[in-house]
Amino acid sequence: MAENRASQYTEGTPCWVDAQLPDVEAGKRFYGELFGWTFEDQPTGTVRALKDGDPVASLAHKTDGRLPTVWTVSFCTPDADRLCARIRAAGGQVVAPPAPFGDLGRTALVTDPEGAVFSLWQPGTAAGFGRRHEPGAFAWVQLYARDTETANAFYGDLFHDALFGEGADPDFGRASVTEVFAPEMPPHLLVHFAVTELEPAMEEVTRLGGRVQVPPFSTSYGTVAVVTDNQGASFALLRR
Repeated sequence: MAENRASQYTEGTPCWVDAQLPDVEAGKRFYGELFGWTFEDQPTGTVRALKDGDPVASLAHKTDGRLPTVWTVSFCTPDADRLCARIRAAGGQVVAPPAPFGDLGRTALVTDPEGAVFSLWQPGTAAGFGRRHEPGAFAWVQLYARDTETANAFYGDLFHDALFGEGADPDFGRASVTEVFAPEMPPHLLVHFAVTELEPAMEEVTRLGGRVQVPPFSTSYGTVAVVTDNQGASFALLRR
């Protein structure tokens, strides 16, 4: 378990994922059956998902129906204010500036220059994933960009040590939108959860009211299928 702790994460390492859903109870049923998660309510109003007793994700109620139903990845940082300033200087935007999230840490919502949304997490009492890189837990996040040169420059500078530093083993990759999705799909970051086998997992997604958005395809980091849950939030299943 020690290798999962965000206290050891380099700035720019994915350390948490959360879903904004219209119906959190429906989300608990879906992901509980799909991944074997259990849940506990948090003082912040969110629901923390646990895998074998360890935190792996959170679900939150989407208060504004105009907002997308979506999974969002958070990247670790020791100083969210400083990183937000660097994001602005590099052409990104700060949607929600750094703010306390109880005593768990500080969070900010930002975009890259093309508008792909992600979060920053400055740990307090909550370091990050309790489990990752195993079935039912976070395994990878892939950026789908239109302008891959701009993306390479932005993230390569912003998260240089996590991506290219000594001993780096990143959980973050980049591809062109048109490699998988229709050309009109906006740039976005796609959260991947590990599964033992893809076909049974896809069947379970469908049984639970979700759908397969993109059938299995091979990548440099494993075999992937893109799916949506029963409320329309997209994520990927990854078999390595």
